Amino acid sequence: MAGTALDELEALKDAGAGRPAPEGIVQLYHEAFRSFGAEALWNRSPSPDPRITQALVVADCLRRQGGMRARPLAGRIEAASRAAL
Repeated sequence: MAGTALDELEALKDAGAGRPAPEGIVQLYHEAFRSFGAEALWNRSPSPDPRITQALVVADCLRRQGGMRARPLAGRIEAASRAAL
């Protein structure tokens, strides 16, 4: 049985736990806070040196709370994280 997208995201978060995010992911992470902080990340504080898991949590928040405008950025964060792992 194939896993759901949520299962896949959780597996990525587990794989990225404790691993520093590469520069490209860091840039996307900070872009998310600049562009959608008040809208979708109001309950989070940005980290100056995020971990891959933190970036994936931000991507998940963008998908759930950021509306359609935030989805492309969420996808880019997820794709970059997948490539880094």
